[in-house]
Amino acid sequence: MTAGTEYWIRNFVNGGFVEPDEARGFAAVDPATGRVFARVHEADSALVDRAVMSARQAFDGSWGRTPVRDRVALLRRVADRIEARLEEFVAAEVADTGKPVTQARELDVARAVENFRVFADVVAATGQESFITDLPEGRQALNYAVRKPLGVVAVITPWNLPLLLLSWKVAPALACGNAVVVKPSDQTPSTAVLLAEALTEAGLPPGAYNVVHGFGSGSAGGYLTRHPGIDGVTFTGSSATGSHVMSTVAPRVRPVSFELGGKNAAIVFEDADLHEALTGLTKSIFTNTGQVCLCTERVYVQRSVFGDIADGLVGRARALHLSHPADARTTTGPLISQAHRTKVLGYFDQAEKAGADVLVGGGVPELGAELGGGSWVEPTLWTGLTNADAPVREEIFGPVAALIPFDSEEEAVGLANDTEYGLAASVWTNDLRRGHRVAQRMNVGMSWVNAWYLRDLRSPFGGTGLSGIGREGGGSSVHFYTEPTNVCVQL
Repeated sequence: MTAGTEYWIRNFVNGGFVEPDEARGFAAVDPATGRVFARVHEADSALVDRAVMSARQAFDGSWGRTPVRDRVALLRRVADRIEARLEEFVAAEVADTGKPVTQARELDVARAVENFRVFADVVAATGQESFITDLPEGRQALNYAVRKPLGVVAVITPWNLPLLLLSWKVAPALACGNAVVVKPSDQTPSTAVLLAEALTEAGLPPGAYNVVHGFGSGSAGGYLTRHPGIDGVTFTGSSATGSHVMSTVAPRVRPVSFELGGKNAAIVFEDADLHEALTGLTKSIFTNTGQVCLCTERVYVQRSVFGDIADGLVGRARALHLSHPADARTTTGPLISQAHRTKVLGYFDQAEKAGADVLVGGGVPELGAELGGGSWVEPTLWTGLTNADAPVREEIFGPVAALIPFDSEEEAVGLANDTEYGLAASVWTNDLRRGHRVAQRMNVGMSWVNAWYLRDLRSPFGGTGLSGIGREGGGSSVHFYTEPTNVCVQL
């Protein structure tokens, strides 16, 4: 993007882009440099209404009755179109998020391609149980269920993994025959628009996929969740916003699927492979600058190996390369915005006041004039904190972790479960029985043993407590995006 060029990121409704109203534009900012690179057209209530109505027309028209074989074939064509335009998607993702180009290419966009292909396979293979019921006098009845799409689904996605999480929701929703209205984060609007182009090129009928840009309450997000034409809401984001969305849709009793915040724990036992644990922890703490709902912010380490883990993580944190996202050597990008950096730095201050020892980081890096306006923080590790301290209890969503020692398995489980969140945990041990035992005791939706972010997309994904409601992935997504009708036939 040439500096100073006025480029509009537009809304997409009923198969076409909407010409922007210059009075309703807001800035798209590159988090790495702090520079404005585009303007985003904020949808008003009338445009959101048009998007919902066009989705309803598409659902009631051809798309809602399209055979499964044709829907899944379209999903596979979409995956092909994303691959054909891979570098466009990568560039858009990097501009929005500031993440390293290597991560955008190898994780975010690659996973979007996989999402469309996996859900094509899942939906194509989905069947239903049937039952023969014995009735009096030797009669029988056949019971079977048919699954029908919900209808029009509101898809609200976050800024941390914009394309990955958008495709994670849109792919199964469309495969099940729904029409969608997407409200991407106001901070990362670009790839939702590119996906509109890929879907259109693949042959999706007008209205089955719509994009409205804006903010939450009093803007596109609020207009969408309150709209009476919405049949369900899927949302990924903060726990506070999820609670608000739930209260908004509650009067109309619409189904919701929420993947919310996390304050995830890792437990490292003294018998763990320490090199393997250090490699996994480095990824789980610092991937995407800690801006992943699954990232680890609490690390509980058995006392006998505490020093080894602390020293190893410090060395690996210092080896991370913070630089321009286009540099292939860059491992760690900026935070998403100046506002988010202010929040993260606030926890740095709280940790210091609570008596934390800063092992590494704790401030803002010096990266030169070009990146000086970006939203950068140093990868940071603390010791000396307890579960009573705010930096250990509250989600920070940055490249930070508190290291806390423990002595027994029972103590470790108690510390890890001492949270209102319940998204993910990881357990590091070479004792197979302990690994199974402790992983099952974690009060979370996902529990890894000697791994992190190892995903089979057919398995359930989601959390408990403040981390969400419902599950996504495989059959769980099919169940959310469809409603079963039981048919009983007396034989």
